[in-house]
Amino acid sequence: MRDTHAQALRLLYGDAADGASPPAASHGTAADAELLDAYSRAVVDVVDAVGPTVVSVLVAAPRDGQVDEQVGAGSGVIITPDGYILTNDHVVHAALKAQRLDVQLTDGSRHQARLVGTDPATDLAVIRAEGGDWPFARLGDSERLRAGQLVIAMGNPFGFQSTVSTGVVSSLGRALRSRDGRLIENIIQHTAPLNPGNSGGPLVGSDGRVIGINTAIIAMAQGIGFAVPANTAKWVISELLTHGRVRRGFLGLSARQRPLARRVARHLGIANASAVAVMALEAGGPAMRAGLAVGDRIVAVDDQMVQSVDDLHRALAKETIGKAMTLLILREQRLLDRVVIPAEAGS
Repeated sequence: MRDTHAQALRLLYGDAADGASPPAASHGTAADAELLDAYSRAVVDVVDAVGPTVVSVLVAAPRDGQVDEQVGAGSGVIITPDGYILTNDHVVHAALKAQRLDVQLTDGSRHQARLVGTDPATDLAVIRAEGGDWPFARLGDSERLRAGQLVIAMGNPFGFQSTVSTGVVSSLGRALRSRDGRLIENIIQHTAPLNPGNSGGPLVGSDGRVIGINTAIIAMAQGIGFAVPANTAKWVISELLTHGRVRRGFLGLSARQRPLARRVARHLGIANASAVAVMALEAGGPAMRAGLAVGDRIVAVDDQMVQSVDDLHRALAKETIGKAMTLLILREQRLLDRVVIPAEAGS
């Protein structure tokens, strides 16, 4: 029996069954180990560099007029040495009504912070911690990402130690609905598992640059994570710091996607399968001033085809405030041009 065990062990481990070290496999184990070490070193280097910049974001409100009760928590990443922190809108949303906003570093120190601004349409927010000389991470260029690229998801859900997971970019150009119903464009889909409380934490490339802000996971889909790209974050940060809000174009109408009859589209020489039907107009708004009417169907904006409300939002997401744009509309089987000057939403 002992001879049988010895033979089995020799088959598994070779001479190691007799006390010797297992031999190297014949398919490049040494090279594989070297690659694994390089991969590990890359991850460790990123964690060492970025880890101290990842914070826990804690939102508290008074309970019974005396004791602060935590009403929100998530992660964030410090992006400037003077304490500006990037996180998710949904993480700090409760801070709009709460009386206390704190951040906690990986060394356990806790610091009071204030809300700088939020953008529900991209699920991003900027807060600022009191003090200075903070460790900070740099934002990278998310346009250069490629499917298959190594990414590292980091968070600080409990305030004492960063959580780290690794994966790859699995897809680019995804879209998710934000809390206010808008589509968040160019979402990064990745395979780095996200732990609870990691919302608002950075998605980092192997060069140590933040390439996205983790925003959501699909609970029933194992191992799928999403991040708002860094280039979107740069624009949002610039808007919030410059204007205190993210400015977007506004036409003053409510609309709904409606199909177009094929014969009508062919007759008019347009490729749209659907259009954006005007359901209501705001009195005195840009669309009403431009001569649009309820029942009009918008088929193009500045020669770009429009088939859905999301397409219209995309057209208005650019720097369109105060700039004339031409809407091609379908009214009673006729195509008409209407020049509209978008106002700032909420102004």
